[in-house]
Amino acid sequence: MPPKGTRPVAQNRKATHDFDVLETFECGIVLHGSEVKSLRAGKVQLREAYGRVEGGEVWMLGAHVAPYAFATGFGGHDPERRRKLLLHRRQIYELGERTKQESLTLVPLSIYFKDGRAKVELALARGRKNYDKRHAIAARDAARDVERDTSRRRSGKG
Repeated sequence: MPPKGTRPVAQNRKATHDFDVLETFECGIVLHGSEVKSLRAGKVQLREAYGRVEGGEVWMLGAHVAPYAFATGFGGHDPERRRKLLLHRRQIYELGERTKQESLTLVPLSIYFKDGRAKVELALARGRKNYDKRHAIAARDAARDVERDTSRRRSGKG
């Protein structure tokens, strides 16, 4: 029986730096047997991964799932292959329309196991320019400073 709850496998930390996340979706992912073993071992990279809607289906491209060490020959898989993401038809239609009309990008934020099944958190995002990135970093630092000052005042040290 698969373990209950959510277990994170990989995160795309650079995605929140490079993109403004507008909306997120939880997707299933179609995997081969040896890919599941590699995911459970945490051998996946999402840094260059992105999503694309083609022919009424959503695909994840650029994700690297390392070959499982004990699967050779017949049991192996291509580490850079396209992987199909599973969503409801109306969600796929919405993602396809919004990426075309609003010039948005599909970015996988994380891969995790939920109740024993591999899931992908897919974000509908807008790319940031360099000055937007600097502004976001400055806003985050300012919020951190404000939080630090308020915690000092509460504790009576400032």
